Amino acid sequence: MWLLALLPFRALYILSDGLYFLLRYVVCYRRKVVRCNLQNAFPEKSKEELSEIERKFYHYICDYMLEEVKMLRISFKELCRRMEYDNKEEFLAMVEKYGGIVLLIPHYANFEWIIGMGAIMEPGDLPVQVYKPLRNKYLDEMFQHIRARFGGYNVRKHATAREVIKLRREGKRIAVGLITDQAPNRSEAHYWTTFLNQDTVFMDGAERIARLMGFPVFYCELQRIDRGYCKVFFDLITETPKQTADGEITELFARRLEQTICREPSYWFWSHKRWKLKREDVVRHG
Repeated sequence: MWLLALLPFRALYILSDGLYFLLRYVVCYRRKVVRCNLQNAFPEKSKEELSEIERKFYHYICDYMLEEVKMLRISFKELCRRMEYDNKEEFLAMVEKYGGIVLLIPHYANFEWIIGMGAIMEPGDLPVQVYKPLRNKYLDEMFQHIRARFGGYNVRKHATAREVIKLRREGKRIAVGLITDQAPNRSEAHYWTTFLNQDTVFMDGAERIARLMGFPVFYCELQRIDRGYCKVFFDLITETPKQTADGEITELFARRLEQTICREPSYWFWSHKRWKLKREDVVRHG
């Protein structure tokens, strides 16, 4: 991977085109999962439309994997050139006013490149990435290395509240980023809603942290401009999380994400088993 990361983007995308053929037509990587998810999410679309989304998705996921490897060697200057940050003024004003914010991030476009947001933050301010450790220790170490390369601070999911409180007591101003569209475990299945025409459960840890700390909440509206180029717009969901009802922030995130996906569905992680947990299973197990 270190050697692969030395290749220029043009060479990586040539490899990606070959990987696309291998993943889609030879390995058939999670093809049943992808097709089932697309059919359930878009029952109104024709077979031709779904096939086109599937084709673009496999191209995207191959690009994503190699772009992630490139993060091992990419320079900070080049990352900032390829990742645009819109609405920076409101973002920075909220960090300064409240000492921190919460960022709700989906598995969309090249979401990992958000780690470069340290470039737009004030010196000393800290971008915090909440992550779930991977089973493969080598991949886990690689992702931690990538996410910490440009000043990011990695926090394990179940230690989030403790670490955030600790950083604030130390006087750090922070932006806490959480991937918020993952499929939760039964113990984390707290909020159910209709999402992409399906009964869907979301984790509500992000809104709990926001309420605990009184941090404003932003949704990361991601847009893939081209291969190797991405843009994020920081969309304010609420400045006063403590005044929101239970589940309100999570519901607003679900609606924002649904709009993002429907605008360009190919750039979401359709290979995830997002709907494997059913409401009746959660009820049955208490």
